Amino acid sequence: MEEKIIRPEPADYREWPEEELWERFAELAVRIVPADKGAFERCGRRWSHVAKPLGSLGVLEEDVQKLAAISGTEPVRIGKKALVVFCADNGVVEEGVTQTGQEVTAVVTANLTRGESCSCLMAGVAGADVFPVDIGVACGLGPLGSRFPLIDRKIRKGCANFTKEPAMTRREALAAVLTGMDMARALKEEGYDILAAGEMGIGNTTASSAVTAALLSADPAETTGRGAGLSSEGLSRKIDAVRRGLLLHRPDPCDGMGILRAVGGLDLAGLCGLCLGGAAYRIPVVLDGFISAAAAAAATALESHVPEYLLASHVSAEPAGERLLSFLGLKPAIRAGLCLGEGTGALALFPLLDMALEVYNRMRTFEEIQIEEYRPL
Repeated sequence: MEEKIIRPEPADYREWPEEELWERFAELAVRIVPADKGAFERCGRRWSHVAKPLGSLGVLEEDVQKLAAISGTEPVRIGKKALVVFCADNGVVEEGVTQTGQEVTAVVTANLTRGESCSCLMAGVAGADVFPVDIGVACGLGPLGSRFPLIDRKIRKGCANFTKEPAMTRREALAAVLTGMDMARALKEEGYDILAAGEMGIGNTTASSAVTAALLSADPAETTGRGAGLSSEGLSRKIDAVRRGLLLHRPDPCDGMGILRAVGGLDLAGLCGLCLGGAAYRIPVVLDGFISAAAAAAATALESHVPEYLLASHVSAEPAGERLLSFLGLKPAIRAGLCLGEGTGALALFPLLDMALEVYNRMRTFEEIQIEEYRPL
């Protein structure tokens, strides 16, 4: 019999006035401070004593050090794991930038609640619970499942087409960000130790390309890829849509919230909030691919210490995947050409972290096996 998942109840910011939303954001933002450098270094020393070649687990060793810095203690454990999937639609699909329509967002969102999506199947293997959040699905969802109950925080039925008007209002963007931040709080209070960042939303690679181009002051042709398999003609339309949106709104590269409002999406804003919440409540957030990295970059524009609380699972196959991780100062553990989304790449990191922690916590030291330690040459 499947264990019943306790659904967290994040705060509902949908009816809050904008002024009160900003006040709440300011209250939470002051909680974001640098991670514990001392714990990071003590963890590194522990790795150097483990009876194996120095640095031989590569990025995974650095990831464990980051987990120590986030928790503030070098004994590192990961117990309960969660995948948070923000589901929302993007009005820019009107520009012919996707292969499918918004009805697919609704279908996959419903599948998430039944445990029937790709991410749910992978979460079962990785030992993670799934929390789908409707933050802006446009179409009706139909019958929902009970395996992973839907968290309803729908701010609006999809974003506007950013080639014609801002994707959302500043109040809507702020409400979505705060929803993501409070998901981190609610899950931390339910005893979760690590979060995977996931999303579902047709058209969100277009929004992510626009957000990335704005943040990095890059040419849209350098940040825009084929997403879920666009043809060359479709890719040209997508690049053109991103370029027109940026020319219309001319967002400030330093204004993360303004960029999300102008050319982002509600799912990206929720992910941005999850990254901020991870930093505010000291719970690590594992990024998936391009979309979550774009959201994390927006979060970093808002609070510079955010990357200290993030782990990169893999480098996306999208053109700007590597560049975004470089902007965030993150190293991916996986290079496998992944581009599925839904948080699947982030889930793939969980078993690797479990194995690395098994070595970190249980492998004997050089002193215990009476062998001279390796020394850096």
